[in-house]
Amino acid sequence: MPVSRRLVLLFPLWLGACSGEPPRRQDFPALRYDYLTKLGLNVASIEISPPPPPGPLDALDPAPPAQALVQMAQDRLAAGGSLGRAVFVVDQATIVRIPDGLEGTLAVHLDVLTSEGTRAGFAEARVSRRAVGIGADLRGALYDITRQMMDDMNVEFEFQVRRSLRDWLQQATTAPPPPPVQQQDLGPPAP
Repeated sequence: MPVSRRLVLLFPLWLGACSGEPPRRQDFPALRYDYLTKLGLNVASIEISPPPPPGPLDALDPAPPAQALVQMAQDRLAAGGSLGRAVFVVDQATIVRIPDGLEGTLAVHLDVLTSEGTRAGFAEARVSRRAVGIGADLRGALYDITRQMMDDMNVEFEFQVRRSLRDWLQQATTAPPPPPVQQQDLGPPAP
């Protein structure tokens, strides 16, 4: 009895379904934050300090936390002044195994320095999260907890920068309003 090509191609999927394990995710979109509001600072430059060494699970994480934090700083911070500088520092970016799942902590700070190098202001942000019952897909669970912590971090970081460094923030420029919507009379409905 000849075996069809389709059956041969579907056999590995069927075998995985019979094993009782859910399929492991393969799609892990890059964590980007350039769609969020830029935080324009009245400084001449923004530096990003090298992140701390990788954590014990970073090699398995499709989006290692320290790299995600650096990406956030690159996407969200903008220099628009002529003097001074801002320095973004990743203080902590760890995810560890706990008996019932994963636990992660992210902490960053942003220093604003005058042209003489004196600290003129700073903002700090810290978030943590715990994921329990992660199942067999460790890569998927690591990605999920990193993404969730980064969602939290973006909110907390922006709040802290706006609160602590408001004198250093530049006003965001707004786009002109869209043109008015044109109207056309459609007439009475047909009987």
